[in-house]
Amino acid sequence: MHESQCPASIDELSRTIPIFTLNGVLLLPRGLLPLNIFEPRYLAMTRAALDGTKLIGMIQPTQSTGLPGQSPRNSADIYTVGCVGKIVSATESDDGRILLTLKGLCRFQVAREVEAGTAYRQVEADYASYAADMTAAQDGLCERERLIYALRAYCTRHNLPADWDSITAVNDDLLVHSLAMICPFSAGEKQALLEAPDFKARAAMLVSLLEMALLDGSTLPRGAKPN
Repeated sequence: MHESQCPASIDELSRTIPIFTLNGVLLLPRGLLPLNIFEPRYLAMTRAALDGTKLIGMIQPTQSTGLPGQSPRNSADIYTVGCVGKIVSATESDDGRILLTLKGLCRFQVAREVEAGTAYRQVEADYASYAADMTAAQDGLCERERLIYALRAYCTRHNLPADWDSITAVNDDLLVHSLAMICPFSAGEKQALLEAPDFKARAAMLVSLLEMALLDGSTLPRGAKPN
């Protein structure tokens, strides 16, 4: 499936979408999220999506279900804001799992839950407040130098590998959204990143979260390398 086939405006997005509820998992516009589908209800959801619009909404439960990536029972409460993505690749394994990649398109507000009689949950999505998500943010809206500095220190502190050539080469939009998705922040912090009013606010919040994670009673002087 080629990227150009993704919807270009909220008018092209389905109002009723299935939702995948995962604790601590974040999808943002233009971000790519790999998923390993194995629960029967979500296998049914994925096959239905592949046969239809290929759209799936990612949303977090309001109650922690334990480890990140765990899915709650159907009756679990969910946040009111999620992000819809389009399946851009899908492969079924020999043991019946589906390995897919979602490309984030647009955030949505849950207008109501739809009683569709399916094993998986479906909601009516309201995209009106997030139409700007369909367009990539222009460069220059984030403090890129400060972000890279905080990220280097964060990766060093937590012994995380990073491809710095690729990181420094991407535009601000992809950099901020990719980092917000992959950094191991708490579920609440990830929800706050999702619900940031705009890209500039999300970029600033990302920098703050990285810098706060480095604080252990002392601050790193500019140019210093953490142990």
